[in-house]
Amino acid sequence: MKKILVTEDSSTMRSLLVSTIESLEGYQIVEAASGFEALRLLPREKVDLIITDINMPDINGLELISYVRNNPNYHDVPLFIISTESSEKDMEKGLALGANEYLVKPFNPLKLQELITKYIG
Repeated sequence: MKKILVTEDSSTMRSLLVSTIESLEGYQIVEAASGFEALRLLPREKVDLIITDINMPDINGLELISYVRNNPNYHDVPLFIISTESSEKDMEKGLALGANEYLVKPFNPLKLQELITKYIG
């Protein structure tokens, strides 16, 4: 079973992401309400995909991406950003830091499911 880390400070958005992923078969979900919580979970959970928001308290999504991409244990883990930040500049920055995909909220659930299947089967 593939494991996905969902990092999102909004409990409503986190629930929407979880239900979108749960409608696919074969995925286990680990939830983090902040970037800091995600960093605490990473050493304990072997994840196959990370989904993160950008705007979060304490450690934001861009800092989380930077940490993941600079850590040899997680360097190759696919990473998606799902954010309200929709400018070309924001998207370029997220992708330049190492995100594989950037979806803007409100996101299309079918698109997210397609991307999950594309990256981790």
